[in-house]
Amino acid sequence: MLASIECQKTFSVNLASRLNTSSGISRLFAAAVVNQQFRDTLLRDPSVALQNGYLGETFPLNREEQDLIVSIRARSLSDLAKQVNCALQG
Repeated sequence: MLASIECQKTFSVNLASRLNTSSGISRLFAAAVVNQQFRDTLLRDPSVALQNGYLGETFPLNREEQDLIVSIRARSLSDLAKQVNCALQG
């Protein structure tokens, strides 16, 4: 049985910026999936994770996306993904 996703509105992203979210957000989550140290930093201090990037590469996020990631307090990567998804869906 799948658990339902309950969204808490922490930050909204407008439709215009949603069209360009997939690349940067996808790369951010890919780095978090493959590297525990990056994932831990992202969950503990997202501003530092975004500033440092992963393996010398930063993520192509616009200001709204950066603000969204920094505003979320998540305990796990799946929790972060749920909250980002809810914010992007409006």
